[in-house]
Amino acid sequence: MSIARFLLAPWWLAQLATGAKSFRDNPLIGSRRLNARGLHVARVKLAHRLAWARRRRLARLLAPEDRAAFDRDGFLIRHDFLPPEAFVALRDAVFAHPAPAREMVQGDTVTRRIALDPAFLAAVPQARALLRDPLWRGAIRYAGSFATEPLAYIQTILARRHDAAPDPQTALHADTFHPTVKAWLFLTDVEEEDGPFRYVPGSHLLTPGRLAFERATSLNAPAGIDHLSARGSFRVAEDALAGMGLPPARSFATPANTLVVADTFGFHARKRATRASTRVEIWAYGRRNPFLPWTGLDLLGTRGIAERRIPLLWKTRDVLERYVGQPWRSVGLKRPRDS
Repeated sequence: MSIARFLLAPWWLAQLATGAKSFRDNPLIGSRRLNARGLHVARVKLAHRLAWARRRRLARLLAPEDRAAFDRDGFLIRHDFLPPEAFVALRDAVFAHPAPAREMVQGDTVTRRIALDPAFLAAVPQARALLRDPLWRGAIRYAGSFATEPLAYIQTILARRHDAAPDPQTALHADTFHPTVKAWLFLTDVEEEDGPFRYVPGSHLLTPGRLAFERATSLNAPAGIDHLSARGSFRVAEDALAGMGLPPARSFATPANTLVVADTFGFHARKRATRASTRVEIWAYGRRNPFLPWTGLDLLGTRGIAERRIPLLWKTRDVLERYVGQPWRSVGLKRPRDS
């Protein structure tokens, strides 16, 4: 064991300069002694300083009022995002097209994803047009602080499908220790009973209260916190928000054709549905090494290559399932609203 730890030490050290976040898998990240001396807090502060510097260089991508709203709240919301005719054409084309799908079960919820890969974009050109929309592109790039293409999917949330514990995504959490971006264009109406997206306004900001929370949680990791927090996605109790100077979470029960773009360092969750429901959205996700000073220079995130990443990632995990796991199971051809 001591030899293995010696051999792995350079790898663990190198990970400190990346987005690696697991307190359980990296003994340096998970070291109480190092975190008491400020390791985790230092990584958080540097990552956020660099993210806001990159955002300043991308500020031209958003209108001043949209940028101000995002900077204040940590999210941007736009109702009636597409013109009505364009939205109906996009929604109907997406719903009609069967494509290779993957599903993951978490608690009582099934999440289905269909990649917006070259085959799907060729069959549904309305989806390709969305990915090139200036506000879609600008908001995602500004929120994520990188001028690169995100991973994009058709995502279906099948809520209350199993008699099981709640989906862990219904607990308020931060995705990781640095700013990242997720975006949702809802293709269906989402009522409160369906389990809408929730977000704590202003929780993306690195305030003294948030830094204190980060430090305290890092000192308890990995043994003294829950499994997902120990993996670097910190869970937070609802009654702890006020102590950080934060308001309660806001629930985004929204009509179809609403766009939400959020920094998921901010505390967020999916509200637990109170009925069986099917929610469909175009969902995008972006995360790069938070310690890069530049906004671009991402070969895999360039148009033409970016669309091919998801099938490659799925197939790679299929091959390496024995070593890295594969929660996303192939379910053959599916349409987004299939049961």
